[in-house]
Amino acid sequence: MGQRFYDTATGAIRDFTPIHAGEVSVYYCGATVQGRPHVGHIRSAVVFDILVRWLEYAGNKVTLVRNVTDIDDKILSRSEESYTTDFVATDNYPAREPWWALAYRFENAFASAYAALGVRRPSYEPRATGHIPEMITLIQRLIDAGHAYPALDDSADVYFDVKSWPDYGALTHQSVEMMQDADDAPPRGKKDPRDFALWKSALEADPHGAAWDSPWGVGRPGWHIECSAMATKYLGTHFDIHGGGLDLRFPHHENELAQSSAAGDEFANFWMHNGLVTAEGEKMSKSVGNTVSPEQMLTMARPGAVRYFLGQAHYRSQLDYHPSALSEAQTALERIETFQSRAAETLAVTAGKGNVPNAFTEAMEDDLNVPEALAVLHATVRAGNAALDAGQHETVHEYMEQVNTMVAVLGLDSAQEAKDDANSATYRALDELVQAQITARAQARHAKDWATADAIRDQLAAAGIVVKDAADGATWSVTNQT
Repeated sequence: MGQRFYDTATGAIRDFTPIHAGEVSVYYCGATVQGRPHVGHIRSAVVFDILVRWLEYAGNKVTLVRNVTDIDDKILSRSEESYTTDFVATDNYPAREPWWALAYRFENAFASAYAALGVRRPSYEPRATGHIPEMITLIQRLIDAGHAYPALDDSADVYFDVKSWPDYGALTHQSVEMMQDADDAPPRGKKDPRDFALWKSALEADPHGAAWDSPWGVGRPGWHIECSAMATKYLGTHFDIHGGGLDLRFPHHENELAQSSAAGDEFANFWMHNGLVTAEGEKMSKSVGNTVSPEQMLTMARPGAVRYFLGQAHYRSQLDYHPSALSEAQTALERIETFQSRAAETLAVTAGKGNVPNAFTEAMEDDLNVPEALAVLHATVRAGNAALDAGQHETVHEYMEQVNTMVAVLGLDSAQEAKDDANSATYRALDELVQAQITARAQARHAKDWATADAIRDQLAAAGIVVKDAADGATWSVTNQT
């Protein structure tokens, strides 16, 4: 069938062909590091991590760019509110955490959350503050082309003239007349209240170091210009995929597309957006008290199970969190791991990776249909378990390679986790102790001492050890108790 993805700009699923054969360029919006990551941020990262893994499996070299917005009104405002004893007041630095330190602290929090859930590092992760010259150059191109103008008042603001660009609104399929006003700067310096800021004049209340020189005066970039400048610096003026959360379509991505196109760049061929995360059907909100952070999730379940939950729905659909969601994801993951463990013990060899089943390929090529791909993965696990029970070792080996490969494509990494655990001294010591108990239980069963056999099994279960009996002997695994 070939790769097909939904393109927000056309509102349809289209055939995907890379601009350069065998090479795919992807940019997706990363964090505005004003606070700790919420689950919506991490869902987006998991979605695009799966996309990249799949494109690589399909034989492409992928260049992935994920930006960090480390200068923003919200970051500066948060810095005003963030007091800390780590910094001593001076003439330049009042007794509060500097904005750049706050941004870096939360950037590290995002990096930790990404790493915990197996989201691989991008090819490039540029910070906005490191690309001010590129932004100034792009703004000047827009002024020269007649699509941007310095503010009508005496500020250093520069605005994009939305009515100068006939295709403004193309991404979200709306007319300028129906759009809300841009609230990123006072309207006094604008030709039209919907014009958005490309450059924002420095304010007296701004903290030290939060402004740069420009041809229009001292200030800082607007939010939207940052991504346009960074995407084209690392991927060129024409690249394959631009992505992000559904909430970024307007105004952020709409404005990116308009300013980049108006400057003469072809920009992105595809726009891909992942759905939002809700809690029992309602939008997550601090005021409602139904938010669940990635950190909280990681205290309730293993990282692999949290990733399974965040990646299991179709990327364009809403993902709903409910109290049993993580335990259900963990149970599903453990079914996969149990087969991998059984197969490895039966074959006495670690299977590598092979080709995925055709049905898995068809699912992933059909707009990254992960729910259907997971159905194929679990069907393969069931077939593998049946082959184990039937003693069909060659068939088991084939199924295990398929399972290992699908797990890797989805980033669940359960096979690698199991391998790492099996190589650890802790695992070896635990295995010796548990095997001694399993042997004692087997002897009690042989002597028909069912009370002792059951007591041993109950003791192991209380410690989180699950024993599974099979025709060729008993096996054990650790279950996560949450």
